[in-house]
Amino acid sequence: MIVKKHELFMAEALKEAQKAFEKDEVPVGCVIVHQGHIIARGHNQVEMLKDPTAHAEMLALTSATNHLGSKWLNGATVYVTIEPCSMCAGALVLARIKEIVYGADDPKTGACGSVFDIAHNTKLNHRIKVTKGVLREGCAEMLSEFFRKKRNEKNRV
Repeated sequence: MIVKKHELFMAEALKEAQKAFEKDEVPVGCVIVHQGHIIARGHNQVEMLKDPTAHAEMLALTSATNHLGSKWLNGATVYVTIEPCSMCAGALVLARIKEIVYGADDPKTGACGSVFDIAHNTKLNHRIKVTKGVLREGCAEMLSEFFRKKRNEKNRV
């Protein structure tokens, strides 16, 4: 039952990643779920907004806190297509997210176990449950396709 729920919400995060892909942004998508309902969506908009903090998770986090009218997102689950970076993982800890569910590992900047482990850091005042690998293949393939396309464009110039 939980696996199907995770797959359902990750499929929604993948839809957000597709929006980023279509805008020539790194295809990362995120949804935030509270009490069984999606309360926020986000996809990378770093290039469009010319803002290095405009990651999918950060945009969804702002939307979710506005939706609930609180800086705390107790009981909420974040579904994101790639392992959050240190900025995003730190913000999710500060927001008191209950769980992070992600698709593809990020061996270069992942902060939920790959490079750092901010979500489980015992020196912080909040720890987050992490579930990884949900719809991993679809999440990883979209990222691979994006960067393949970028390399091909660069080689044509």
